[in-house]
Amino acid sequence: MNNKNLWRRYPLAVIVLAQLCGTSLWFSVNGVGLSLSRDLGFFEVDLGRLTLAVQAGFICGTLLIATTGLADRFRASRIFAASCLAGALVNASFVLVAAHFPLAVLLRFATGLCLAGIYPLGMKLVIGWTPKHTGAALSWLVGMLTLGTALPHLLRGGTLGMPWEWPLVAASLLALLGGAMIHALGDGHHLPPPSGKVRLTEGLAAFGKERFRAVAGGYFGHCWELYAFWMITPFLVYREIERMAASPDLVAWLSFGIIAVGLAGCVGGGWLSRRLGSLWVARWALVASGAICLSYPLLAWAPPGLLLALLFVWGLTVIADSPQFSALAAATAPRERIGSTLAVMNAVGFALTIPAISLTTTLWSLQGPWVLWWLLPGPILGLWALRGLAGKPATSPLTS
Repeated sequence: MNNKNLWRRYPLAVIVLAQLCGTSLWFSVNGVGLSLSRDLGFFEVDLGRLTLAVQAGFICGTLLIATTGLADRFRASRIFAASCLAGALVNASFVLVAAHFPLAVLLRFATGLCLAGIYPLGMKLVIGWTPKHTGAALSWLVGMLTLGTALPHLLRGGTLGMPWEWPLVAASLLALLGGAMIHALGDGHHLPPPSGKVRLTEGLAAFGKERFRAVAGGYFGHCWELYAFWMITPFLVYREIERMAASPDLVAWLSFGIIAVGLAGCVGGGWLSRRLGSLWVARWALVASGAICLSYPLLAWAPPGLLLALLFVWGLTVIADSPQFSALAAATAPRERIGSTLAVMNAVGFALTIPAISLTTTLWSLQGPWVLWWLLPGPILGLWALRGLAGKPATSPLTS
């Protein structure tokens, strides 16, 4: 058996591990946020702007992919591998320009551009290799995105006392590994071959379907809450660590745990989706995370240990609906344009993360935990968008 066939025996494992490595670039700077604050004088709003630059780059990248049809004109594995290579180089270059804030923002924007070739294309690779039980398969993919988002905090926790540049370089090396894995795997056989005929509006075609619009609305509400929560997690953890008079070194480890526990939420949600359906999982995950978002500021006086435990529950539920929204969207997207359709949905969803992140990071110093109420419209409006979908099961993305 040659090496290529060996890789293809376990395609889902290869894809999700590559996704973990590639998406470690996303919050690589956030993982060293406290060090940047100490060494370079960054404030919370500066860290927020760096994160906003990544989000803006990702949005522009996904729109570029969707409007040019790159996701459906070229092999997903090649785009994924090239994006990992470019992202690794850009991320590593940040260590050279971090002290020059405008250049730092520009490089984080470029990192977001590269991530647009990793996350949406990873979803297409999953659909191409594992056409059955898409919701469960995508739960592993999004779970690894979650773990990849948390990974910079782990890298910082494992390099405490060392220069902050080390975790960023480590994230770049992981991205190179992820790109190499997908290059070796190649594309699956359950999607049409790349097509050279692309119209600019094809990525928007699915929005003409009522069910797709409802699912997209739920996903957009989810996005409003998710990334702002991930961004502000170290702030929330640091507040409780200070109240406990514990070592600030715990911030990196606890932030990693709170975000990384979302992997269990994604996988558990995928397991439930095979029995209760993707829509059921998506709806109840929104209910749970929305309830915590509502109650957390009201409990700000509670013992720090209780609030940290609540953050772990929030980290578990806030991402559990994401793979189910992707599965529901793929079920109604045009079969030959799944890549472009998911890219457009991602672009709109991530555009909504920008005001949410901006509000929470800008107002944190004034409002503290009460800024979390700015995230409440996400789960509320997401649930409202899904209100009419009961009893309408998703179909396979390859047969709809």
